[in-house]
Amino acid sequence: MGAKKRMKLEKLAETASKIDSFLSTRLSGEPKDLYHAASYLIDHGGKRLRPYMVIKSCQLLGGTTKQAIPAAAAIEMVHNFTLVHDDIMDNDEVRHGVPTVHMRFGMPIGILAGDLLFSRAFETISKPYLHKSEDVGLNLVATLAKACTEVCEGQTLDISMAKSSKIPSESQYIKMIEKKTSSLFVASCAMGAISAEKNFSDVVRLSTFGRNLGIAFQIIDDLIGVIGDPKITKKPVGNDIREGKKSLPILMAIKKADNQERKVILNAFGNSSVSKSEVAKAISIISSLGIENAIKQKATYHSNAAKKSISIYNGPAKNELLSLLDFVVQRSL
Repeated sequence: MGAKKRMKLEKLAETASKIDSFLSTRLSGEPKDLYHAASYLIDHGGKRLRPYMVIKSCQLLGGTTKQAIPAAAAIEMVHNFTLVHDDIMDNDEVRHGVPTVHMRFGMPIGILAGDLLFSRAFETISKPYLHKSEDVGLNLVATLAKACTEVCEGQTLDISMAKSSKIPSESQYIKMIEKKTSSLFVASCAMGAISAEKNFSDVVRLSTFGRNLGIAFQIIDDLIGVIGDPKITKKPVGNDIREGKKSLPILMAIKKADNQERKVILNAFGNSSVSKSEVAKAISIISSLGIENAIKQKATYHSNAAKKSISIYNGPAKNELLSLLDFVVQRSL
């Protein structure tokens, strides 16, 4: 592992421990089964990228970790709420190497655990501002609520794409991931800026940073899902192809392939009974089409846009956000 990557992971871990300590105070209560289920995925993994972005965005503008902690915890709760409900919708049985919440605790408690994470997130960001005249709390609530709405819209777009026999365009894919994935990155940076009690222009700049980082994150994640090394990624090889996930790498490959190559890819695409050799053949074709370089170029485009959006700032927090951006774009396949 390179020194830069090791340093980045150490920084994430350092921030994660502070977030986890705060989260433990917000996710304890009665009935114990409900709170155990709500904190279950949080206790079993995650790098805490979004809370990290909240804290660093706040620090970038002269704010403190203490100011940002409630918003950082709230965004992690909402993120885990989406994971719990995603797993229910997708009938997934494993996440972070452990049974999913609904498999471990049963469907009713799984649904309620997700709901608890959602409501407790809003309670967490609003509580410090109750009975005060400041509008910081109101802006935090409005920002997080907007992100939650967009996640639901993005999830619905993803479901529609999956059901449709049509291959979506690149612009349709980007619109979907902007809502489903990037919206929580936008909210993370925006809430950090709001917590620092700075100008609206600062919130806009940090939101732009989050939007582009979120798109780059998902683009690379989808590339890893298609041609990633399972020894590194811990994901089954060709899983996204077998599941018929209409991600950008697959869309680009189908568009670029000739008739015979397209036939091989489509034979494996969304085919749960496809053999390993047929999946391997489809992956080999996708790799030969130069998709990896094309995807990385698109991720770099969004990475550069993110860097530009915070170019007027200086200091350690800026460097740490830029380092996170590089970490996201340069993740190993």
